[in-house]
Amino acid sequence: MSDFASRAAEKLREQNSVAGQVLVFAHTSPFRNGPQFSRQTVIKLIRPTSDTRLLIKAASDGITSIYCSGYQLIKAGVMLLDISPAAVQQGELDFGNDDSPGKAKLMATMDVLNQRFGRGTVGIAGAGLPKSSRVWMMKQERLSRHYTTKWSDLPIVRAD
Repeated sequence: MSDFASRAAEKLREQNSVAGQVLVFAHTSPFRNGPQFSRQTVIKLIRPTSDTRLLIKAASDGITSIYCSGYQLIKAGVMLLDISPAAVQQGELDFGNDDSPGKAKLMATMDVLNQRFGRGTVGIAGAGLPKSSRVWMMKQERLSRHYTTKWSDLPIVRAD
């Protein structure tokens, strides 16, 4: 979950957006015999954010609340909801507000380092070990092509 939330936070910052809610889900395969499991939960954030630390915390809280052992889960993930531009935010009277300028600088610095030296170079400790030393890896063999964002994935049409 930490991996998914970290990547989602990076994408939010690329778009200069914030999310107000985090949806966490997990399920077993409907095609396998055995006990079935399918749950999801939505964690509402106090204020919309693109802070990796807060999104990881919300995702971790969400999976903790829905997880039950004894099931062969086939899929789990994170979706961000209530996405809005970072520049347009509802103000509030919160004198203990933790929106310090250092928070935005920290996230920007993490993004710059990960772009320069490769994804996962710098991360949040709660997200676990770097991919190179991890046993578990995200499955991506059925990843759809990027027809709208990558020239090399555009289909070629030939008129004969």
